[in-house]
Amino acid sequence: MSLGICAAFALSGRRLFVSVRPHRMSSSGTENKAASRPVVRLQEGGLLVVICLLGLLLTLFGGRVERPEFKKNAAGEIEKIMVERNKFFNAQNLINLAKDTSFFAVMAVGATFVIICGGIDLSVGAVYALASVLAALVLHRFGTDGPHSSVSPWLSVPLGMAVCIGSATLCGLLNGGMIVALKVHPFIITLGTMTIYRGVAFVITAGQSVGAFPTAFPDLVKWEVYGGLRLVPFLVMVLVTILGTVYLTRLAAGRRIYAVGGNELASRYSGVRVERVKLSVYVISGLSAGIAALLAIGYYGSASSGDGAGYELDVIASAVVGGASLSGGRGSALGALLGALIIKMIDNGIVILRIDQSYSRIIIGAVVILAVMLDQFNTWLAKRRLTKTV
Repeated sequence: MSLGICAAFALSGRRLFVSVRPHRMSSSGTENKAASRPVVRLQEGGLLVVICLLGLLLTLFGGRVERPEFKKNAAGEIEKIMVERNKFFNAQNLINLAKDTSFFAVMAVGATFVIICGGIDLSVGAVYALASVLAALVLHRFGTDGPHSSVSPWLSVPLGMAVCIGSATLCGLLNGGMIVALKVHPFIITLGTMTIYRGVAFVITAGQSVGAFPTAFPDLVKWEVYGGLRLVPFLVMVLVTILGTVYLTRLAAGRRIYAVGGNELASRYSGVRVERVKLSVYVISGLSAGIAALLAIGYYGSASSGDGAGYELDVIASAVVGGASLSGGRGSALGALLGALIIKMIDNGIVILRIDQSYSRIIIGAVVILAVMLDQFNTWLAKRRLTKTV
């Protein structure tokens, strides 16, 4: 439990430190960029402090483990030797941590768009599962056991990738379309579609796992560089974060997302097409789930209707811990990545410290509740300071 207490304490310090400055809005309803940039930098800097504290805690108290290494002896023969390494701070564990983080961080960036806009997407895990199995079914037909195994991978792999990305984006479009057209709270719509999408995934696979893809696809996702490092998921995570940051901070469309989340009525009076903005963020959320699903099925080589179960908690937790306000109007793509890293470090630490796995959900849930409570407190504090300055 000490791991959760450390994370909560560090997170509370970060939130209290960075959120006391009120956000100022320009006459057009968009956030004043000059005023918000220092706050955003402090938020992300605070998250880095939390990550360093968690890393230090796990390095000091995680213990040591023996790892096999292969070296040449005096006779020039390669022999296997056991070398003692720190359980947390060793190359293999850090590589696995980066890989596990990448899938959630990609989805967390998309979820952050939705949360900044004042919405919520509970269907992200189900979209991930549906996109995974649809792509897996297509790729299986062109795999070694499929009826079209002779088809060139230059055709089959791009087709499977297009199905994965396209189906997930379509799910996001359906979510956004129903929210805008029916004017029903996103919680209700995405709760319903979460069940529908997962049900469809179960029906089309009959509850079975689908695998046996063309070898070119997993080889692409698990492409190794020097030392056996598989960097594709990590590089995609970094690319998605960069694109998300550019979209939110450098494009007018990104500023409109902040404006709608901060004050929907003022944005509407300012000429912002609120419905179009809302629709776009759910499309982006679906797209991010599709990218994560594509990476996962390529890395693990199979998909099933149970994939992504419970991912919505980790994804939303990553966004909230990363600084996104559930009230809307605040958050960042980089914060989502760092929040995902914190969540996965907690999971990793529970294993390293040999804490009962049952505590994992309890700790993460407690951290999310604390983050929301602190966000509400900071919002109240910011309004109070703003009132005093007027």
